[in-house]
Amino acid sequence: MAHRSRLDTARPFITDDGSTIRELAGRVSLPSVNQSFAEARVPPGGSTIHHHHVVAEEIYWFTAGSGRLLVGDEEFDVGPGDCVLIPPGTDHKLWNPGPDELVLFCCCSPPYDPADTVLVE
Repeated sequence: MAHRSRLDTARPFITDDGSTIRELAGRVSLPSVNQSFAEARVPPGGSTIHHHHVVAEEIYWFTAGSGRLLVGDEEFDVGPGDCVLIPPGTDHKLWNPGPDELVLFCCCSPPYDPADTVLVE
């Protein structure tokens, strides 16, 4: 059986790290077992809370805007076309210092679970 979702009908919610996401596959939307997939947005001047995930590995793929990302001890610029792997247990934080909304897609494996988020700020 196929399961489908659409970005334009996905209901946004705010995660524990402060980002606004629209989940396309995962615990909130489709019955995916091993991963989740969501669009995340960080407004101009906004940021996520410094955090890590105990179990989940994350992949960020940036589609619009520009920002700064801290992964472990490394901080760097990110923008459209960049793809970043964040290993489980690695502290990370995302900032949007630019004038435009920062948009990315995030894949988590296992699926995103708020209980797996540890705030370190």
